[in-house]
Amino acid sequence: MAEGIICIDKPQGFTSFDVVAKVRGITRHRKIGHGGTLDPMATGVLPLFFGRAAKATELMPVQEKRYTATFRLGLTTDTQDITGKVLEQRESRVTREMVEAALEPLRGEIKQLPPMFSAVWVDGKRLYNLARQGIEIEREKRDVVIHSLELLHFDPEAQECTIDVRCSKGTYIRTLCHDVGATLGVGGTLTALRRTETLGFTQEECYTLEQLCDIMARGELEKRMMPVDAAFRQYGRMYLSPAQARMFLNGVRLDLDRTRCPKGDDLVRVYEPGRFLGLARPDREAGDLVIVKIFAENGKKSEEAEA
Repeated sequence: MAEGIICIDKPQGFTSFDVVAKVRGITRHRKIGHGGTLDPMATGVLPLFFGRAAKATELMPVQEKRYTATFRLGLTTDTQDITGKVLEQRESRVTREMVEAALEPLRGEIKQLPPMFSAVWVDGKRLYNLARQGIEIEREKRDVVIHSLELLHFDPEAQECTIDVRCSKGTYIRTLCHDVGATLGVGGTLTALRRTETLGFTQEECYTLEQLCDIMARGELEKRMMPVDAAFRQYGRMYLSPAQARMFLNGVRLDLDRTRCPKGDDLVRVYEPGRFLGLARPDREAGDLVIVKIFAENGKKSEEAEA
């Protein structure tokens, strides 16, 4: 069975788990994990990890995400997006300059209150389960980072804004839009959301479900997959001899002085020629190469290894 990574352009109306189930049916692969949940109304980049590649999800070097979001001013819902129950509508005559001013304090390190309709656990319960019962409880604000926040478009007639957001893991974009509306005193509700980047992957690397069906029909799934080491392309690489590779795969710590480990890296990709073995951390003080995770691909050559 093929092992590797393929990015799907998640369609609107599907949960991330719906996409995984659909792809399992298309590819006949059972072991598939996804890299980051998207709400059903959202579209965009959803990396899928096949086979042993699923072990990569918690070790990804890039956790930042990027979105294009559209929100309407003068409208507030219980879910903070257009799918929710309308709580309030009011006249809005906000200008572009006012929106720009409201965005300014939301850049950088901020504290964000998780919405009630979210998957956050509080006292052993999901917030969205409580919200569906009409229960609202106190939540603690969370630290998130908004690396960049730009206003792409403003429609003064429709009072709609489109923003580009690059943020840390755990950021709620609908809450960000809600907070802009609250700052302006008119309310704000997310109406469209597209994830354009996540875990270092971009929308240019995505296939639609229809394209995936065509790929399967042509027998090109393995050809179109990215190898698992593509997930770690930000890290340096090192090569081992066949004897060192056997020791590495058996869990032996290697002597750094006997390897060609790049200097200065916290983690490195470990190869023998033509084969990705796993990730390791150089322990400079002890002089050892510490194994972090083994991804041995049973001799399958990696495109990254040949690069």
